[in-house]
Amino acid sequence: MTEKEKLQAGELYNANDRELLAERAAAKKLCMEFNSATYNDYLKKDRILDRLLPFKGENTWIEPDFFCDYGYNIFSGNDLYINHNCVILDCAEVAIGDNVFIGPNCGIYTAEHPLDAETRRQGLECAKPINIGNDVWIGGNVCILPGVTIGDNVVIAAGSVVTSDIPSGTVAAGNPCKVIKQLTDADKGELK
Repeated sequence: MTEKEKLQAGELYNANDRELLAERAAAKKLCMEFNSATYNDYLKKDRILDRLLPFKGENTWIEPDFFCDYGYNIFSGNDLYINHNCVILDCAEVAIGDNVFIGPNCGIYTAEHPLDAETRRQGLECAKPINIGNDVWIGGNVCILPGVTIGDNVVIAAGSVVTSDIPSGTVAAGNPCKVIKQLTDADKGELK
């Protein structure tokens, strides 16, 4: 089994494998091209994103700077907005639904490292997928950790660290992020 196959199977893999290093280098190059493109050169930016994120939906808008590990593990729906300075470590699949807003300085991390120092020194890691539902608003400076699922119609408050699943129809906040409120019809039109 190759290191990439181990990665895809959710097993420990060597992140310094030549194939994986080459794929990350190609993605980093595209990120650099995207981030350095003239802000209003929309055609160039779209062409770069088409190569970097082959499974993105329609009406995807990403503000620079944007960084990811591979790009091909990011699957997004339509009408996605990602604000400045987003980092997606997509060693495992990151699935993002329709109508999702991601605030500035957010991190979405699928990579997980062993607690055991000896194993870490060997360059071994694993990855767990992240799922973000439809109609989700993720506030600024949010960190989403490996293996998390965020349901539909969820608001994650700014500065939260999402360490476990968040159910649909809720507002969640904190470190660790916890549900603080169920969304109801009374919340329609309310601003936060």
